[in-house]
Amino acid sequence: MFEERRSWYRAAERTQERWGVPVHVTMAFMYQESGFRARARPDRTRLLWVIPWTRPSTARGYAQALSSTWNDYQQETGNRVASRANFGDAVDFVGWYNHHSVRRSNIPLTDARNLYLAYHEGHTGYNRGTYRNKGWLLEAAASVERNAARYQTQYESCRNDLDRGWFFGF
Repeated sequence: MFEERRSWYRAAERTQERWGVPVHVTMAFMYQESGFRARARPDRTRLLWVIPWTRPSTARGYAQALSSTWNDYQQETGNRVASRANFGDAVDFVGWYNHHSVRRSNIPLTDARNLYLAYHEGHTGYNRGTYRNKGWLLEAAASVERNAARYQTQYESCRNDLDRGWFFGF
């Protein structure tokens, strides 16, 4: 993926440098949340099982960030023009949020499973354990953990080529 989208690689690397979140963890979040789709949004609910109605949340973009949390990110980082549909901004958001998970919930930056649970439930919900009886969420967190491990292997095998740049790849 990074060979095709070098800007994504540079953005993920910047996030790791800024917030300490490993590239493979961030990418596993992005895949789980949006499947790498810039304009992803939750499916609409249905009125009378047929008519498209409202969306269940304000989440959208690569990171599926809620409007309120996105606003907190913009205010705290000073990036008022950040867009949830911009990959660089979205990975920076994931790094920012996970940086807070370390401080608020004492989760290591390499623990993709628990970082994802905190990301989904919020720090207060995670600390209360609201995820414990949500089997679907525990499976999603396990999937993030598996994908992070797979991405780490892939990333380590191609990182040297990516660092050389596109011109030297020929």
